[in-house]
Amino acid sequence: METTWLNTQDADFDAQLAALTAWSEERDAEVAERVHGIVRDVARRGDSALVEYTVKFDRREIAAAADLVVGPEQLQAALARIPAEQREALEAAAERVRSYHEKQKQDSWSYREADGTLLGQQVTPLDRAGIYVPGGKAAYPSSVLMNALPAKVAGVAEIIMVSPAPGGELNDMVLAAAAIAGVDRFVSVGGAQAVAALAYGTETVPAVDKIVGPGNIFVAEAKRQVFGKVGIDMIAGPSEILVICDGKTDPDWIAMDLFSQAEHDEEAQAILLCPDADYLKQVEASMEKLAVTLERETIIRTSMKNRGALIQVKDLDEAIEIANTIASEHLELSIDNAEEWAKKIRHAGAIFLGRHTPEALGDYCAGPNHVLPTSATARFSSPLGVYDFQKRSSLIGCSPQGASTLAAIASPLARGESLTAHARSAEYRINKTSEV
Repeated sequence: METTWLNTQDADFDAQLAALTAWSEERDAEVAERVHGIVRDVARRGDSALVEYTVKFDRREIAAAADLVVGPEQLQAALARIPAEQREALEAAAERVRSYHEKQKQDSWSYREADGTLLGQQVTPLDRAGIYVPGGKAAYPSSVLMNALPAKVAGVAEIIMVSPAPGGELNDMVLAAAAIAGVDRFVSVGGAQAVAALAYGTETVPAVDKIVGPGNIFVAEAKRQVFGKVGIDMIAGPSEILVICDGKTDPDWIAMDLFSQAEHDEEAQAILLCPDADYLKQVEASMEKLAVTLERETIIRTSMKNRGALIQVKDLDEAIEIANTIASEHLELSIDNAEEWAKKIRHAGAIFLGRHTPEALGDYCAGPNHVLPTSATARFSSPLGVYDFQKRSSLIGCSPQGASTLAAIASPLARGESLTAHARSAEYRINKTSEV
């Protein structure tokens, strides 16, 4: 299979790696302009614009925005309609995802100082969250679970789900997942118009506090443009997987692990690091053998040719250094003592430990969230979680004595900044009678 071969001993390796992993964040001016027009129009005309864009882009015959709403009875009907095996798998995955995220929930806390002053933090959920789920030919029930369940665990009062239905086609597994996850309102609309509706609200789509979930370039650009009006999870780039292997894992397994991300789209990135050149050749042979068995062979081959790589490293320590440089969305440690090696990883969206932990298990049912930072943003950001749907308010409650003590500190600082009203506001609280 055609893909890039690199060796860390090459004199220009660093430059080659940088070129391989670079992802242009340059915005498409035409896309940005089109999205701006849609967002502005939906913000101004509400349901009327939403219907027009849905008819235009999704080829649907609808007369009113009410026709876009998928009622709870339809969600339950889909849940009853899907094969038992699918229903049981969705329910099992949902329970694992819910259980994992329960452990992330943060509680309010406070403490009281000796003079009676109270300090702390009050943790509260968002009032309303919007989740975007791709639709049409693509079916991503796992994305419904991964986006809705953390919000539910956080205590979000209302979850609004949007998902396109080109030609009026709705996927039963997506509907069933929405029923299992407890989505409160499902509107079958997608694209930039759906994001705008969630941000600004229409007569049919309530305005939310935060929008999460994956989408195409128009959805990503719309999220970028409405950020500030609402919160967003992230602007995600193409899917990524980085595998570190010591050469002891079945090469077929590693080849398929690489393909599990390469099959997403032509821009996805799959990279293997290994100190054994002969093993890299075995994996390459497995890739060629296995690619022809897959429905998305063409996409996989394009992805591996354009952005994939087999990289020979000096040893596993060097592989870890490179992994921290790349800061990949998914990192597989297909090596002995993976748990110990993982302690050296500083930057990764999710770390998969050992030979029997393929990334695909994390996508569906392991428990941790599959909405992960891409394009090296794992250096400063984290997977989607309960904490994304909770807010923290500081608590400050001064006793008379505490206020006097703090005011004596604040006053000279405020006057040093020439903020006299700040200073005098604090000074009113100084207890003159306590001064010696």
